[in-house]
Amino acid sequence: MSSAEVSTLAAAATPRAFKVWRQGAVAVTAWVAVALLISYWPNATRVWPMTQGLANLCLAVAALIGLLGIVGRWSATVATRIRAAGAWLIALPILLAIWELLTAKLGLLPVPFFAPPQALLAVYVEDWPRLADSLLHSALLLGTGVALGAATGFVAGVAIGWSTSIGYWLHPVLRILGPVPSTALLPLCFFLFPTSWSASVFLIALATWFPVTVLTWSGVASVDKAYYDVARTLGAKQGFLIFKVAIPAALPHVFVGLFMGLGASFSTLVVAEMMGVKAGIGWYLQWAQG
Repeated sequence: MSSAEVSTLAAAATPRAFKVWRQGAVAVTAWVAVALLISYWPNATRVWPMTQGLANLCLAVAALIGLLGIVGRWSATVATRIRAAGAWLIALPILLAIWELLTAKLGLLPVPFFAPPQALLAVYVEDWPRLADSLLHSALLLGTGVALGAATGFVAGVAIGWSTSIGYWLHPVLRILGPVPSTALLPLCFFLFPTSWSASVFLIALATWFPVTVLTWSGVASVDKAYYDVARTLGAKQGFLIFKVAIPAALPHVFVGLFMGLGASFSTLVVAEMMGVKAGIGWYLQWAQG
């Protein structure tokens, strides 16, 4: 065995020097400091439930970060992921401390409108069955409306972008309904539809339909004509041009439309549930306010 091979084996057998993860150490210190702040700084206005529970949760987060830092010593995957989140692990306890100081400790923000973090934790712990049921109903309602709106919006967008005759009839609908917020149609929909659930599904679908339709239409219409010419030269039919050329080229626009539609549909969901649905996040907000 050569001297180079011996030195290589010796280097491999020698344990690596321990490198301190500085961001992790700062994050652990920050979470422990927040826990001490929550535990020992007296509340300004009232004794909030789950104050000590929130402090214990902060200590648990600090312990978890420290444990992951130790595990990352032997796992490159864990080390890479946790080091990438190091800045956030420091920023979150700072934001939590500011929130705690402004609400529970100093009382600078009015309590009915700005609840301290331990009050939210108490709701999650004490009222989780009703909250979980509301989240389940909201997810079902949101998923149904978004799926319906995305499917119809995708079909309408492809049709408008591909066919000028279809676009002739659908353009006025887009121009009339597009600028109108879905929440503005709440009274009309609750009057026309047999149930509040079906009216909410329609409003959520409408909120999703418009951005998906417009951006899908834009994506199909902006496909380079050279793609169609090359495909036609190779003998492609109209169906091939639509499903194999136009739609794949327009997918980036479609996903942007889905992202925008999801945000609009979520706001519509909460408003619709506050107005008439018997379960969901919006209903829970109304119920919690009494």
